[in-house]
Amino acid sequence: MKKTDSPPAPEPGATPQILRPRGSNHVGMRQFNERVVLQAVRLHASVPKAELARLTGLSAQTIGLITTRLEDDGLLLRCAPVRGRIGQPSVPLALNPDGAFALGIKLGRRSTDCLLVDFTGQVRQRETVAYDFPDAASLLPTIAARIKAIEGGMGELASRLVGVGVAAPFNLGGWHKMLGLSQASSDQWNRIDLAAEVQAMTSTPVSFAKDTQAACVAELVAGRGRDLKSFLYLFVDTFVGGGVVINSHLHGGVHGNAGAVASLPLQLAPERAGAQAAAAPEQLIGHASLWELEQRFGAAGLEPTAAYDDRATSAPYLEHTELWIGNAARGLAQCVVSGTAFLDLDAVVIDGSFSRAMLARLLAQTTRALEDYNWEGLWRTRLIAGDIGSDARALGGALLPLHENFAPDRDLFLKAMA
Repeated sequence: MKKTDSPPAPEPGATPQILRPRGSNHVGMRQFNERVVLQAVRLHASVPKAELARLTGLSAQTIGLITTRLEDDGLLLRCAPVRGRIGQPSVPLALNPDGAFALGIKLGRRSTDCLLVDFTGQVRQRETVAYDFPDAASLLPTIAARIKAIEGGMGELASRLVGVGVAAPFNLGGWHKMLGLSQASSDQWNRIDLAAEVQAMTSTPVSFAKDTQAACVAELVAGRGRDLKSFLYLFVDTFVGGGVVINSHLHGGVHGNAGAVASLPLQLAPERAGAQAAAAPEQLIGHASLWELEQRFGAAGLEPTAAYDDRATSAPYLEHTELWIGNAARGLAQCVVSGTAFLDLDAVVIDGSFSRAMLARLLAQTTRALEDYNWEGLWRTRLIAGDIGSDARALGGALLPLHENFAPDRDLFLKAMA
């Protein structure tokens, strides 16, 4: 899929200015302070003004001015007063769920999900399109229709839609031979500028992220990543992928492709036999992807889509699932050890678009497989189950426009106040 540095700019005046400029020489600092306050409220759910002053280091007078403006903008709500303490009852402030919205679109090899997410990160609406493999000629008009329907159903709240985040594999047509697809089907997606295509469907600004990095954002902001500073994120889907977080920031790499664990070789490359190259080493994608489990089910006369739901851990699927898990765990264990050697991680978070029971089995097997490695010279890392699951990519896509508009840190939501 063709990639661009940034999507085309929307028409002037199309984007709602919820954090409005204030007509001051200090507009930039004011807006930054507003974002710091919003982030403090986001992290603590509901916070009185006195506590906001302590958390942000801003004066009580400044906090009073900022919170009044944010209430006027519809971004903060006053909660019920807390009584029973000495002095006046305190009035906690919380994010207004209707204060802002974002749309997350995950375009994958088996389905497309569209999630409407509110200012608190809750999913308000979900649209899913399933297929064997996406056909651009039919899928793009379908996505346009879903966006139009979601925006139309928001009514007056549509003015608070701040952005659309698209999450998709960089190389959607990649490994087409493994998928049994033609070169033409692969090239179809490699020629498409997906961000530009979606931008043409809406007046709302569109941003693009690699699907597994978007999933990593969701885990960082709304999942287990809130308690971790640096971690490797592994997401098991039709094809396995990943992301890297360093010091609470997503690390994209030079080409935005950091965490591309699908391509990780699982053994040394053999020496050339004269001038002829031997077969290249197998990659992680062939061992820890649900595509492989689909093939096992299909060969046994079972429904391949069971790889993505609770059927996979029940008879008659379970015996095939256990064989796949054993193989996938060995591949993931090598990835974990390699990642630890390079990055010296707090933890490795593993998630996927399968059932929670399947995740628990995979995590247990991978933990056992790690015992077969020599850890001399390394600090052992922890394996942690991700919290988000199959929604991670679309949710991460939606969180990107929200952080771009409201977070004090342009890279990602801050997870701790300075």
